[in-house]
Amino acid sequence: MLDAATKAQLSSYLERISQPIEIVAVLDDSPASAQTRELLQDIASTSKLVTVIDQPGSSARKPSFSVNKPGQTDGPRFAGLPMGHEFTSLILAMLQQGGYPPKVEQAILDQIKQLDGDFEFEVYVSLTCHNCPDVVQALNLMAVQNPRIKATMIEGGTFQKEIEDRQIMGVPTVFMNGQMFGSGRMSLEEILAKIDTSGVEREAKKLSAKEAFDVLIVGGGPAGAAAAVYAARKGIRTGVAAERFGGQVLDTLGIENFISVKETQGPHFALALDEHVRHYDVDVMNLQRASALVPGDGLVEVQMESGATLKAKTVILSTGARWRNINVPGEQEFKNKGVAYCPHCDGPLFKGKRVAVIGGGNSGVEAAIDLAGIVGHVTLIEYDTQLRADAVLQRKLTSLPNVTVLTNAQTTSITGTDKVNGLTYKDRATGEEKRVDLEGVFIQIGLVPNTDWLKGTVELSRHGEIIVDAKGQTSVPGVFAAGDCTTVPYKQIIIAAGDGAKAALSAFDHLIRTSAPVAA
Repeated sequence: MLDAATKAQLSSYLERISQPIEIVAVLDDSPASAQTRELLQDIASTSKLVTVIDQPGSSARKPSFSVNKPGQTDGPRFAGLPMGHEFTSLILAMLQQGGYPPKVEQAILDQIKQLDGDFEFEVYVSLTCHNCPDVVQALNLMAVQNPRIKATMIEGGTFQKEIEDRQIMGVPTVFMNGQMFGSGRMSLEEILAKIDTSGVEREAKKLSAKEAFDVLIVGGGPAGAAAAVYAARKGIRTGVAAERFGGQVLDTLGIENFISVKETQGPHFALALDEHVRHYDVDVMNLQRASALVPGDGLVEVQMESGATLKAKTVILSTGARWRNINVPGEQEFKNKGVAYCPHCDGPLFKGKRVAVIGGGNSGVEAAIDLAGIVGHVTLIEYDTQLRADAVLQRKLTSLPNVTVLTNAQTTSITGTDKVNGLTYKDRATGEEKRVDLEGVFIQIGLVPNTDWLKGTVELSRHGEIIVDAKGQTSVPGVFAAGDCTTVPYKQIIIAAGDGAKAALSAFDHLIRTSAPVAA
């Protein structure tokens, strides 16, 4: 199962554990169980502190196994083969059960240990999902820290009947105590905030008590991270309030155009941003969504949905953008029930089925190409009379035998009962209404800026973008903006990062000029 190089690497990782680990396996005669047994035997061969124990007759899913301290059986459980992106989740669970401390703030660990209640989490994943490991690892860590918390990763390809019975059409999907808890990427802090509401109130009070910042950056994507680094290097009091540090980069699979970085993945890039920012004296306040900007004579206030209020001499808005909705009947009703936005994450759930991709730009065509290798058939729907993607992508798309391209087509509705069963569109040339029967719809029509909360405060374009000048200055003195939420053309990571640096330098220049003594 594991090649020699992987075994050697795993062996070096497991040298960090100081306590024995028991992997308790529940297997049957299926090929999947045979693969699982082979994997566990390979793992056990890399460390004398790891033992594999069979648990026949158990009612747990087969194949599955739990990673435990000696004598226990309810540690983090993996149902199905945790390979691909989830192999890292397995290694971390072993390290933590083996006594290796997690890289999490002590205050967070204390909050987990103090949770009052019994929580049983089930998280459904696909092995190609780059968002799933974050959720699995967060829940596993919670299970290691608190014996009243149980966590099970369920690989959808192995347990397809469960996927169908629970009508799961997007990953990661999390159930808590048998009830739907959430779907999509979630951090450890986000999960804790959902089950420990008193912790949110405590944090809001703590944030409101902070002294005013010289520069407060709202948003933690590439623009916000670059602004934080440039501001902190000036030696001024710098804070970052982010709904999700890393921003939309966290949902990006491949990055191949950030100059000097030949190739990376979004989550890895986001982690590098976080590490770079925290290298400096920056106060990072995560899970804080801004709700209002209140300009003042001396200080600007930023109010948060959590109830916190932060003050600063200057503010940099870098709230980025989100996936644009098509706003047709059925889109919201069937979100995660056939309507999806991430082909890399959710594509494997539609193996052999018929799907549509809405959008003929680079993102839409790339999604159709990726999905064509997994699903039965892809219908690409483009509103314009021709595709807008790069020529090389269009050539690849038209070479695929299981792809149909419909141009000059306006999607009018997504249909279904308990899940998607088709969509309707209007042929814009003839006005004729038509229908496509399918099981999934992937929407790829671009981005919309996260600026709704700023209406009536700073000047916005008709597209909702923050209007900025060449220095990143908005219509409000002392308030700057950078990245995908602004009128700057070409929404690219490298451009956002450059604009963040520029906004920080402009904010610093503003501070110098406004604090300079008046000439006699």
